[in-house]
Parts: sequence; structure tokens; C-alpha cells
Amino acid sequence: MAEASTAHNGHENCGCGHDHNHDHHQDQVQKKHTHKPGITCPTCGDHNLTDGTGHDRTMGRLSIALIGGFFIINSFLLEWVVPDQSFSAKFSAIIGSVILAFPIMVTALKDIYYGKIYMNELVALAILAAFAGADFQTAGIISFFLLLTIIIESRTASGAQRSIEDLIKLTPNTARKIVDGSEVDVEALELKISDVIRVRPGENFPVDGRIIVGESTVNQASITGESLPVDKDLNDDVFAGTQNLTGIVDIQVTRVGEDTTLGKVKEMILAAEGSKSPIVRIIDNYAGYYTPTVLMISGVTWWFTQDMQRVITLMVIACPCAIVLATPTAVVAAVAAAARLGILIKNVSHLELAAKIRAFVFDKTGTLTDGILSVARLNPFDNIAPAELLKVAATAEQHSNHPTAIALQKLAAEAGVKLVDVNEFSEAHGKGVQAVIDGQKCYVGRAAWISTFGLDTSISAEQEDHGMSVVYVARNGKIIGWIGFKDKLRKDAARIITDLKILGVKHCAMVTGDRKSVAEAVAASLNIDEFESECLPESKVEYVERIKQNARVAVVGDGVNDAPALAAGDLGIAMGAIGSDIAINSASIALMTNDLRRIPMLVYLSRKLRGVINQNLFVGMLFVFGGMILSVFGWMTPIWAAVLHTLSTLLIIFNSARLVRTGEELTLEESSHRDN
Repeated sequence: MAEASTAHNGHENCGCGHDHNHDHHQDQVQKKHTHKPGITCPTCGDHNLTDGTGHDRTMGRLSIALIGGFFIINSFLLEWVVPDQSFSAKFSAIIGSVILAFPIMVTALKDIYYGKIYMNELVALAILAAFAGADFQTAGIISFFLLLTIIIESRTASGAQRSIEDLIKLTPNTARKIVDGSEVDVEALELKISDVIRVRPGENFPVDGRIIVGESTVNQASITGESLPVDKDLNDDVFAGTQNLTGIVDIQVTRVGEDTTLGKVKEMILAAEGSKSPIVRIIDNYAGYYTPTVLMISGVTWWFTQDMQRVITLMVIACPCAIVLATPTAVVAAVAAAARLGILIKNVSHLELAAKIRAFVFDKTGTLTDGILSVARLNPFDNIAPAELLKVAATAEQHSNHPTAIALQKLAAEAGVKLVDVNEFSEAHGKGVQAVIDGQKCYVGRAAWISTFGLDTSISAEQEDHGMSVVYVARNGKIIGWIGFKDKLRKDAARIITDLKILGVKHCAMVTGDRKSVAEAVAASLNIDEFESECLPESKVEYVERIKQNARVAVVGDGVNDAPALAAGDLGIAMGAIGSDIAINSASIALMTNDLRRIPMLVYLSRKLRGVINQNLFVGMLFVFGGMILSVFGWMTPIWAAVLHTLSTLLIIFNSARLVRTGEELTLEESSHRDN
């Protein structure tokens, strides 16, 4: 039971600090309206997250509890010290009970005004019954403990707000903008794309940008969860909220405001903590029936016993705060732990689903491997020079962002090969590119795709080195050679496959567009159960759909080339999503780092969350329904009911808080590596 923030448009709080109608809140997230400091938002009735309103409200409640509690204690002292002055003791109890009961009564009246009856009314009726019986000390003690519960719950249930407040603190309010070579202090909100700002050591970056002058080491833990700092050089991206550690750098602004990576993180935290899990949805559906049922039981108890103390006790202990808080407190703690590890969850149902995953399908390039391809071999045909083969391939690929294209551009730059302009460029996603170079039609791509143009790639098949990814280069209807690429496995790839199987995952598979020999070598080294090679994007989707027929499946990819497969899985996990709009939008869960160890940690956290929720529900039901039985038979007093109500709430909160430290060993391990 907590004071409901009953707002307009039928947006009520159950009184437990937990919102029973998140639809409006989700609309708030989707519309992305902004709050002005110190002004009530006309859309949601909420105050700006940074103006301290929530803190002030909590302090106000605490003040009421302390003042009212003083008068109640004073009434007992007067009875003990000066028993002849009964009126003074009673008057002190009246003042204390009225002060303590006032916020609870206001909340109950608001609920009734909006035509909703939730748990607040139970306690309000219990307090009124105590007033009617002139038992002001009992009314005061009940109100004190329940108001104390309000304070605890309101601080616990505002996990999303505090997460956002912490994120907002990471971004400076001002920035040093470079204007005509001089530094000018400006508001961070005034920055625009392409502005140049200077960031000194020890300062946080106010926006996303690209380094154009200088180099430094950056702490990205606020976004990626990695405690190890990252070296940044010219043309490297930096992100809002991360900390510049060592050097002065000038950056060109690439994203501002809500479009920054930190802004997207903030939005995802709001969306996750504003969403509802299946258990909460069940509670929502039946919450409207609970209070009338308890009132009916209270009426029956009064009819048979004529004992108002039993009725008061029943209504106090029946307020199911512990049950209602069982899931949201655990979810808030789990989402906070995940965010600390750089695991961003769009919807809590996705987090709960991770515990039920029995099959994982991994993309190879950029997921199980580093994704940084390098040219391992140039193999020209028919007296074609290697430099010419490289020039044709790099020129044709110069407008592509595929890893093979990037590797070709890098080698061409290192070798001093000058590229020329191309015409009629087009790219077949996951297959290859075609372009007209100096009037000649050129193709660069995989064997299967090249063959669709009537070109024979079999003549060189026996020459392909084992373990290399190969693309063919054709010009004027003739293959002029092939280029081999190699990629390096991530250091933790084998370990996480083992960890997933220890956690009960039955099937780990890999899909890749590479040739069978390459896929076979990777699968063997990682102990992958099954692999599919030479997959087009649609082939990956078909494979995922086939696996889904037998088990719940999670798809892990880089979120750029694997968006269809990520969407096809029961759970889509995008690797290395920092700064990537496509990754964040295409997946259910986004990992802001490329550390594969986060994947088994996600499964472990999900299963731990499910266990904590079950424990919380058991404890909550034990206190509520057990207490109701005791109260009906007269084996509990109203004061003990209030004490047990507060105790059960505290147990739920502390049990849920254990989830916050999940994955701490990962950050401690990273810190020890950094120190060494």
C-alpha cells in the first residue's frame, strides 16, 4: 500500500508504488515529449526527472511520519507519566493519527473520485473504523507503519526515474565550442550537428561525435558496461556520457539530444521498466475484484463476530503490497544489473523469455569472430597483376560498408593503389556488388552469386585455401581472380558455448554466408552443434524458423547484416550495438559491447530473476493470506497487522535487491585486468 499518484485520464496507481496501467506511460515513451524543469508535464502529469520532485515528495512523507509519530509516542508517554491527564494523552493521539492518516485518506478519495477502487480503500476503511471506535492510538500506529511502507515503496518503485537521473548526470550542461579557433562556452542543448567542441581530460562528452584533432583514452563503462578504457584516435567515434581520460580532443558533433547513444539507452531503460511482465498483467486483470472480495469477507467477519478489531486487522493485512511488489521490484533490480553490464532490454518480457531459451543461433562474422576481415591472399588469373586485381575489386566495393569492402579499401590505401570513380553501382545484400569501371562491367562477390551471371567459378575451386572466405572478381564477362579473407575468432567464443550448455541450452548453431570449409573449421574449433554455410539473408531466416519448431530460439548477430534473422527469432540479441541505430531497432536485446560473456550472463540473470519473483510471490502470499486467516480468527491485532505489512514489504524489497549485484564478477575481472 502506498500513496497513489492518481493522475488524469484514468491513470491510477494501485497504492503500492506500482503502476497498474502502463499504457499511458508507454505512450509517453513513444511520443518522446520532453519535460521542462520545474513544470508539470501536460501529457503525463509528471515532473521533470531532474528537478528533484520525487525526492521532495519522499521527504515530505517522511516529515509527516516523524511529526505524526512524535504525537503518538507522546500520547503513550503521557498515559505512563501522568495517568490522570487522560485527555492530554487522547488529544495527542488524535493529532498524531490525523496527521498520519491524512495522505492515505487523500489517496483513497482520489481513487474514488476517478471511479476506481484499489487497495488504498482497504486501509482507509480500517483507519476510519479505528477512528469510529475512538481507538486513536491504534489508528495512528497503523497509519505510521503504512506511511513508512509508502516511503520505502515509492523509493523502490522509482527505479526507472533514478536510472535516468543517473544517466542525465553523465552529460555536461555546457560545452566548449570552437568558433574561429577560440573556445566559447555554450549550452550543450544548443549544439548542432557538425559543430566542433573541445573536451579536456577528466570531462564527459556532452554529445556523440568523431575525433578530428588529438587522441585519448575513453572510459565507456556508462554505456558498454566495460570497465576497461578504450583508446581513441583520429576519426574514432565517441559517445555522450563517456569520460575522456587522458588527452585533449576536438570532436565534430554527429548526434545531439535524444539521438545520441546515451539518449537511446535512456529511452530503452524507460521502455523496459515501463513495460509489464505476464505476472503483472494477471495481477492487473484481477486487481479490480480483490478489494470488493476483501470487503465482503470483512462484512461476513463482522456479521458473525461483532468484533471490529478483527475487521480492522483483516483490512490492514489484506492490502497485498508484497504480492504486487513481488515482480516490479525484481524487474527493476534485474534491469539495473543488466544496464550496468551493457545489456539493454526493450521489454521485461524479453528478459523473462531468456530463461526459457533452449537454442542459440549465432551469426559468424562480427559475432563469433572479430568481424575485422583482412586480405589474406590475392589470386589473379591469366597474367592479371595482383595490383590490378586489387584495384578492380576495391574500386567496385568503394561504396559498400560490408567487412570485405572495408578490408579491400584498407589494403588499397596501404599499397598506394589509386581508385577511380564508378558508374551504375548496385549492391546485392549479402551477395556482392556490381559497377561499371572505365566502361567495363565488373562484379565482386560470392561464387553462387557470380554464377547467376553465367560466369564459371569452378575452375579455381581447388585452389581455394582452407579456412579463408573467398570473393571472386569478374570483368567484361570473365573472372580475373579471387581474393581470400581471414577473420579471427573472439577469445571468449569457445567459453560461452560451453557456459550456455552448462546453463541447459540444448542446441548451439551457427549460420554464415561463408563457404562450407570456413564454417566447418569455425564450428569444429568452437564445438558448435550445427552450422549452415553459404546462407543468404533469407536462408538464415528459414533456418531460424525451422529451429523454432522444436525449441525457443535466440538469434545473436551484429544487428546490421542480420536484422531479418534477429527479428525472426523468439529473442533477438544484437552484439556491439553502441552507436548503431539498426542494431537497437532490430533486436529484442542490445549488447553495447562485443564481450560474448554477456550472453550466458543474460540467461543466468533471467533465470535468477524468475527464481526471485517466485520467492517474492510465495512470501507475499504467505503474509497476506496467512495474516487474513489469523485476523479472521482473532489471533492478530491491528498493530501487528501493520507491522507485518511493513515487514513483508521490506523482505520483498531486500530479496529483489540481491539481483542488482548479478554479474559483478565480470566487472571485477575486467577491473583486475586493467590494474594488472
